[in-house]
Amino acid sequence: MRLGIFGGAFDPIHNGHLLLADQCREQCALDEVWFVPTRTPPHKDASQLTASRHRVEMLQLATAGMPEFVVSRIELDHDEVSWTVDTLRRLRDQKPADELFLLIGGDSLREFPTWREPLAIAELATLVAVNRGETSLEDLSAGLDASIRSRVQLVTMPGVQIAATDVRSRAAEGRSLRFLVPRAVEQYIRQHELYSTRSAASD
Repeated sequence: MRLGIFGGAFDPIHNGHLLLADQCREQCALDEVWFVPTRTPPHKDASQLTASRHRVEMLQLATAGMPEFVVSRIELDHDEVSWTVDTLRRLRDQKPADELFLLIGGDSLREFPTWREPLAIAELATLVAVNRGETSLEDLSAGLDASIRSRVQLVTMPGVQIAATDVRSRAAEGRSLRFLVPRAVEQYIRQHELYSTRSAASD
C-alpha cells in the first residue's frame, strides 16, 4: 500500500486540509491518506489545543464516506512529544510492507533541515511537498542535503487561503464558517461551543 501521512493539530480540520490531502492522494497515487492529529506538538503549547476528542470527532465527520481517508490516533495514544520521526518509526513497525509518504507544506520543506533527525525521516518516507504557489521544487529544496532532495516529490494545488486560526476567530465571533469547513464540522463547532469563551479545555 502507498500510504500518505498528514500530521497536524487539525484545530479544526478545514477544507484546505481536505483539498491538500486529496491532491496528494491523486497526484502521488496514494491508496490512503492518514490524518494524524498531534497530542503534544514540539513547538506549540499543547494546553492551547482543543481537546483531542473534539479534534478527532471533527476529523471523522469531515472524512465520513471517504474510505481513502483514515483518522489515526497514533500520536494521541502516546504521552511523549509528537516528533515526526518517532511517528514514522511506529508506522514502519506496524506496516513494514507499506510505502510511506509524508505530506508537508512547501514552506516546511525549507525548514526541514531543522527538524529532528531529518535524514532518518527522509529514509522512512518520501517527502511530499505541497506547493500552493508557483515556487519551483529547486527553490523549495535549495537548502537540502542531496540525499534528502532525492526523496522529495512536489505536488501542486490551488492557492486556497484557509487558516485554522481564522476559523477559530470566526467561530468565536459567531461568524459564518460556510465553505471554510465541512457543514458537519461547522455544526459540531456550534453545538459544542468550540473556540468560544466556554470552549472545552484540552485533555
